[in-house]
Amino acid sequence: MGGDLARRLPGVFRTDPTTRAAYSSDASLYRQVPAAVAEPRSAEELARVLEVARDAGLPVTMRGGGTSIAGNSIGTGVVVDTSRHLDRILAIDPDARTAVVQPGVVLDDLRAAAGEYGLTFGPDPSTHSRCTLGGMIGNNSCGSHSVAWGTTSDNVVALTMLTADGRELHVRRGTSGDAALDAELTRLRDAHLAPLRTELGRFGRQVSGYGLHHLLPERGFDVAKALVGSEGTCGVVTEATVRLVPVPNARVLAVLGFPDVFVAAELAPVVAGMGALTVEGMASDMLDALRSQPGRAAAGAELCEGGGWLYCEVGGDSVADAREAAHALVEGVRERLPEVTSVVVDDPRKMRALWWIREAGSGIVTRRPGGGRRGPGGRTRPCRPPTSPDTCATCTR
Repeated sequence: MGGDLARRLPGVFRTDPTTRAAYSSDASLYRQVPAAVAEPRSAEELARVLEVARDAGLPVTMRGGGTSIAGNSIGTGVVVDTSRHLDRILAIDPDARTAVVQPGVVLDDLRAAAGEYGLTFGPDPSTHSRCTLGGMIGNNSCGSHSVAWGTTSDNVVALTMLTADGRELHVRRGTSGDAALDAELTRLRDAHLAPLRTELGRFGRQVSGYGLHHLLPERGFDVAKALVGSEGTCGVVTEATVRLVPVPNARVLAVLGFPDVFVAAELAPVVAGMGALTVEGMASDMLDALRSQPGRAAAGAELCEGGGWLYCEVGGDSVADAREAAHALVEGVRERLPEVTSVVVDDPRKMRALWWIREAGSGIVTRRPGGGRRGPGGRTRPCRPPTSPDTCATCTR
């Protein structure tokens, strides 16, 4: 079958065993060897990939940076890698505070380009150096600054996408770009108004499942936002217009230490109400796991004492203003919990070192104490290369 795919679309499909093995995993515990990997160089080639896969009866899985820890970017059919070629920032409008990007654009590349105008893309997951905008849109990614600047769905303005049958849609607030589809979506929404209003959109990081609440009349029937988080099941993004936000002139990081992560979680909403840009939690077991990695026994020396921590970044017009706001935040928490510990940092390098602890720890779930990858379901055997193109030694034990 692989040869047939390659013949129909030369230079796009890769079906050799090495490539298929390389794409059989992502940052998750799971393994699935694909039938083929596609690397389209344009939206037109991506449409052809969908056509060829449809004719062959193969499912399609979209893949950006492969940073998912839930197996989102692996599959047994055609894995489409947008990060190889569909990685251009097409436009930045500093006045409208928007950017137009292809799905394979790496988040840090967009942030660097927008930074020239004093802007950034708000959501910033810990994998910001390698995750792509397409993957963030597929998963409705959050990140530490989503407390202040929202999740990915809050920052998507419009999407150009391909449906499974090859239609191109231009979705935005008010329409999917297709009158018949708008009518179907309206019927779906109107049949479930009560649960959409009472069960979805209840809190900022409610990102699992389909965002159908964005179709509500009071939310402007925003089809683009409703499709964020659908993981490519409703369509494949070829281009996205996203909102950019201004960056504070100065930022300071206050890390608060609590007796345990439960106390930290209890006080997180209080801290958020104090105007923090980030309220990112970390438990002591994550730090212990990080310290168990080779050469990292001293990780976290910069932290204050505690069994759970909150990373609270605050902004200001100057470093002095931001530092004052950070200390005010610490004192505000201390009034509620006198035993809270803290460290306040305004040096960018020290801030980066502290954030690294939190970001590095988030990937430890996929690693064994010796550094090897865990197997599916948390098994601690090291992952081996597939014994054949169609089997994975770890998954088939």
